[in-house]
Amino acid sequence: MFDLPADLPADLVPLSWLIGVWEGTGVIEYDAAGRTHSGQFVHRVSFSHDGGDYLNYAAAAWLAEGGSDPAQRLVPETGYWRLHRPAGDADAGPALLPAPGSPAPRTADDVEALRTPRGGFEIEAAIVHADGVSELYLGEVAGPRIEMSTDAVVRPSGSRAYSRATRMYGLVDGHLLWAWDIQALGQELRSHASARLARAD
Repeated sequence: MFDLPADLPADLVPLSWLIGVWEGTGVIEYDAAGRTHSGQFVHRVSFSHDGGDYLNYAAAAWLAEGGSDPAQRLVPETGYWRLHRPAGDADAGPALLPAPGSPAPRTADDVEALRTPRGGFEIEAAIVHADGVSELYLGEVAGPRIEMSTDAVVRPSGSRAYSRATRMYGLVDGHLLWAWDIQALGQELRSHASARLARAD
């Protein structure tokens, strides 16, 4: 059972089922450049909030047969997830600029006004990988299910080819299930990895 934090900002209520630390295993399966990349991995994902209108996201993974060997660590990622909405006078930014107006707590009615005709809420997720790749995902959360795809992928000139991705997350029988499709290494968009995680705290 999950208890909704009492101090949760209204904008995070549609994403509240993600909050916590999740651990489990997953499977990689991807064919590219004449090589099959496959295997089982251990995955740890954290969604937290610090009072802002976004979730902090962090994920780390290791190949299962590698144990704690640093050489078997897969690329970690970090980022921020939030509902998609126009910036208002109570929002700080860009950069270190303060909010131009007086902060006023957003209400459940403010959030409800963002509901899409399909009954969900548009979301955005900015995710940065340790290898320098940055992704901006746009999508929708509808109950305990999220589907999103990249609106932009930015990568350093020395990184491997990677141009597009989709991700799906769902809460099923108390477990966080996710699937990640990528377009990389000269291949079309295809299945890349998936996992089943249990709440660790």
